[in-house]
Amino acid sequence: MTEPDFRSERLTPEAFELLASAHPGVVIPLEQTPQWADFELGLGREPYGLWAYYDDGEPVAMVSFLRVRRRFRESLVAINGPVWFADRSAEAELRLMRTVQHQFTEDPGTDPLYVRMQVKHPLPPADGPIEHGWYEREIVVDLTPDEDAIFKSFRPNARNSIRRAERSGVEVRTIERASWVEVFRRDLYPILQETAERDGFSSFGPDYYELLLSTLGDHLRLIVAYVDNRAVSWLITTEYRGYSVYYFAGSTHDARKTFAPYLLLWEAFKQLKAAGNTACGLTGIVSENYPQLVNVTTFKRNFSKNVVDIPTTFDIPLNPGRYRVVAGLLTFRRTAPAKGRALLMGAASSLSRLRAHRSGGKS
Repeated sequence: MTEPDFRSERLTPEAFELLASAHPGVVIPLEQTPQWADFELGLGREPYGLWAYYDDGEPVAMVSFLRVRRRFRESLVAINGPVWFADRSAEAELRLMRTVQHQFTEDPGTDPLYVRMQVKHPLPPADGPIEHGWYEREIVVDLTPDEDAIFKSFRPNARNSIRRAERSGVEVRTIERASWVEVFRRDLYPILQETAERDGFSSFGPDYYELLLSTLGDHLRLIVAYVDNRAVSWLITTEYRGYSVYYFAGSTHDARKTFAPYLLLWEAFKQLKAAGNTACGLTGIVSENYPQLVNVTTFKRNFSKNVVDIPTTFDIPLNPGRYRVVAGLLTFRRTAPAKGRALLMGAASSLSRLRAHRSGGKS
């Protein structure tokens, strides 16, 4: 017999705070908060509400959804979510997936092709995903021991690099909040561009980081390493309910010569611990779906042996037949020769317009 759906309730910011306060031991990622939704809204994106799910009156999970509109598909995406209050069993996850299927199929305010979120037990209807949305493994540093014990827990390479940075004259400064945007625009974004080009990844434009610093400042730190009064390495950390994350960072080629990133991260750990944080996640490391993270993995492994697996992102199709067609088209577009892609995508566009015409303009 199929279990009934969970009861869903859209949360106001006040209701979110009450629910979160009632579960102080649950780690709630900053991306699953009203504050992050406000940041997304400032970027011109479409937060679609924060929802709580209940079973017999008891909270089971909470999810903040972002509405994403792309060609051929609309989706609702949970960034680094759901948050679980109850046991995250295979049965509970299956009920949640079925609940969101029914919930958003019947929702007149949106017409998603799929809902995307992290799934620990990938049973049907979990599918795909069409593209991966979050890393799957990370290093987490325990900040509860005293500073000496934390330092001793690092690998010898990290301890030696920190000492070498100190001998090289690296100076670490915490930037005053009033100067964040100015310092980032003038001194730090060029370093990020250099880092992205060197390590082969794409960064956001400067407006993204400046808005992040402006709107989420209560939950951020901006710390910079200098050599001869010149910025060579920087990082941004987030903090929420005693859990911190090493979120963004950049360094020049010269910074590596002075080992500045090692001293910078160690100083960040000390500040985060002093502020009451019990752990710091170092974000993604290499995994099956993220082989490109191999370049940052070696650096992060120097600070802890604690590797944490994070549930992989999956899609929950609301229209499985159309989902398979769209997924196939997108796979073809990524892998087929350019001429074949253009022909097929043109045909798909014509079909999409025909479908919209027949449904009275609803995509």
